[in-house]
Amino acid sequence: MDGQLLKMIEEGLVEKILLESKNPHDPVIVKNIPDGWKCIETGNYAAVFSHATCPGLAVKVIRENTEALKKEAKVYKQLGDHPAYSKCFYHGPNYLVLKKLKGITLYDAIAKGIRIPASVIGDINEALLFARKSGLNPYDVHAKNVMMKDGRGYVVDVSDFYKEGKDEKWDDFVKAYQKIYLKTLYKHPVKIPYKVLNFIRHAYRFYKNLKHKRSQKRKHASNLSAYHRQN
Repeated sequence: MDGQLLKMIEEGLVEKILLESKNPHDPVIVKNIPDGWKCIETGNYAAVFSHATCPGLAVKVIRENTEALKKEAKVYKQLGDHPAYSKCFYHGPNYLVLKKLKGITLYDAIAKGIRIPASVIGDINEALLFARKSGLNPYDVHAKNVMMKDGRGYVVDVSDFYKEGKDEKWDDFVKAYQKIYLKTLYKHPVKIPYKVLNFIRHAYRFYKNLKHKRSQKRKHASNLSAYHRQN
């Protein structure tokens, strides 16, 4: 990376911004954004910025857990060069310099009444399959961190692809897309208020947590029953 560019990123952005979080399930709050920089995306632990002088780049700054950032850089290296993913050009102490992906998230597309074509879902499914074949585990993939542009789909956030376990967010989204969206909002696009989408998001999280707790209780009861039978 060019030394002047890194200096502009570190001294002109990273050292000046403040990332705050009131709830680990909600996006961070960004304060003190320097002139010339624009916050283009926020997540639960990080924010992404762009600068007019380098339109092809995006800088992801993490609030904490720099070890996770190291793992994310390794994920990008493992993915290599794939059209549906970004690319990591540089890994700083608490930031990454990435190839900027252009488009709109599927979450925003639903909110703004913009049709999501099936080709976008197909591209993302193919990209996630590619990640699995590369030895990764696509985790925490949902409508807020996948994007579309000109009918093509992109995966914006791969920060959790190193985690273990099964995450059903994207599978559930695809089911809802096929069973509900294509029959309703795709045929008759309407804007959906963010308040409604946020309510659905929180209700979904509550439902999945409740389902997990019930599953754990059944598992515990089954193990306890098996123990009593053996003794």
